[in-house]
Amino acid sequence: MLSDYHVHTYYSDDSECSMEEIIQRAILLGFHEIAVTDHVDYGVKTDLNCNYKSYFKEIEEMKEKYKGKLSIKAGIEFGVQTHTIPFFQRDFEAYPFEFIILSNHQVNDKEFWNYQFQEGKSQEEFQTAYYEAIYEVVKNYKNYSVLGHLDMIKRYDTYGEYPDERIMDMADKILRQVIADGKGIEVNTSCFRYGLKDLTPSREILKRYLQLGGRILTIGSDTHEPEHLGAYIPEVKGMLKELGFQQFCTFENMQPLYWDL
Repeated sequence: MLSDYHVHTYYSDDSECSMEEIIQRAILLGFHEIAVTDHVDYGVKTDLNCNYKSYFKEIEEMKEKYKGKLSIKAGIEFGVQTHTIPFFQRDFEAYPFEFIILSNHQVNDKEFWNYQFQEGKSQEEFQTAYYEAIYEVVKNYKNYSVLGHLDMIKRYDTYGEYPDERIMDMADKILRQVIADGKGIEVNTSCFRYGLKDLTPSREILKRYLQLGGRILTIGSDTHEPEHLGAYIPEVKGMLKELGFQQFCTFENMQPLYWDL
């Protein structure tokens, strides 16, 4: 099974790539399945969020047009903060999502990518606050499939490397909650695109997830452009096997399906 479970199109405010362009690229590369996971982030980007009506209409058209050539899942990436949880609960009940990535892109409506969240904080302060915010979300929000790019804050840390051992207690709490709720985590291969020194999440976090009994694991490129679709997924599968994982997941109607690595 060759799949990419983190894919963005022009329904995300940070991509100009058409859905059909991504689909045609996936077929060209020999993929069996993709999950389209465009952005929804209330509190900051409300006016720029995925247009659900058009989104689901096009996904259904693409499923019909490319039937037998590619399996296309109607996914979404929810950028949840504690105060925006009611909006996502509403959306979950209203639309037929097949797969949901739970991500954290902001805290208190302050973005990471433009460094508003980090401004005025020491490295320890913003790293700690980031993981604490994720823990509060996973404690209180349950309508998702996998937790996306857990240590993403590393992309936006101008101080440099922050040792995993300093955040492992918090990561441990997050992973335990995810596992207890029957959810999973993703491995996000954009770590190579961003020039990070480790996987996302890191090998230490992944090993801890496995030690705690975590088995639900998806792999996605987080592509916003056709040329990044599926990037490094075969290599990451090999790395996961080295860490002790035996399987990865795709999803069918919010339920995990397991495949050998």
